[in-house]
Amino acid sequence: MTNSDISGSGIRSGRRRKRRGEELMVPRAEFDSYYGRPVIKPPSWSARDIAGYFFLGGLAGAGSAVAAGAHATGRTTTATAMKISSLAAISLSAAALVNDLGRPSRFVNMLRVFKPTSPMSVGSWLLSLYGPCAGAAAVCAVTGRLPRTGAAATAAAAVSGPAVAAYTAVLAANTAVPAWHGAHRELPYVFCASATAAAAGMALAVAPPRESAPARFAAVLAAAAEVSAMTAAERRLGVVAETYRTGRAGNLLRAARVLTVAGAAAAAGSVLLGRHARRTAVGSGVMLLAGSACTRFGIFAAGVASAKDPAYTVGPQRAAKAAEERAAREQRHTA
Repeated sequence: MTNSDISGSGIRSGRRRKRRGEELMVPRAEFDSYYGRPVIKPPSWSARDIAGYFFLGGLAGAGSAVAAGAHATGRTTTATAMKISSLAAISLSAAALVNDLGRPSRFVNMLRVFKPTSPMSVGSWLLSLYGPCAGAAAVCAVTGRLPRTGAAATAAAAVSGPAVAAYTAVLAANTAVPAWHGAHRELPYVFCASATAAAAGMALAVAPPRESAPARFAAVLAAAAEVSAMTAAERRLGVVAETYRTGRAGNLLRAARVLTVAGAAAAAGSVLLGRHARRTAVGSGVMLLAGSACTRFGIFAAGVASAKDPAYTVGPQRAAKAAEERAAREQRHTA
């Protein structure tokens, strides 16, 4: 008998033992991480710049949609104020992005090609298209000149604005960061709802009470949608949801929920307060804006925390693998 026969018979007998359910002599390898170090590289983005970029971009994009609605329904004061707000927000958002990139030429370089599969490429083009529209809408509203051009720019900003508000969620979820990638289905809804709450809050803060009814309605809907989407995201994340409930992220997201719900409740009740309605509307608007900012900064902090702890990288992967093996065994038994 040759060595190959011996080795072949050994392999075959090992396979028979494995099929009969006998335990292997060598235990299955278990991997945690190398001396507890992170398995993936935590985001190197600045929290102030990128979380601020997320918040301001959402405020601008959703604000343009609110401005278009106010423009179409004859709420001129609200429309003008929201156009100015969106222009200021997108300008600050772009400044924060460029500051994190290090120099403006890096943003310009991203416009050399258009890559539909890259959220960063799509987002760069969205910003470059949305910004001039928001600027033209604001300038025409303030000066009163070129009303048709202003109306067209307002409509264009309203169409592209929601994409500006949502694409940053896709950008974050497209990374390997567990707290973001694991919630890739819910995160765009969270960002859109948070952006709508911020835009409604801005409208409540700047609009006269007689024009604020749509903003109050939007605030209530946005608060309900944000709470529902965040709850669904945490349920899907499983153990990784701990990063949304503990530490800096947990404090920010709890504050966000309190501020958003309280702001929406105050907005809904302001109509019943008579001469104090204006003061209450401004207060509710400030709470909604602060709640939206806390949401973005909290989600950012949760992502950083999940990337730093290897348990949130290895654990979910191991659980998913175990679930696949369990499903495969069940399928074999039923076959």
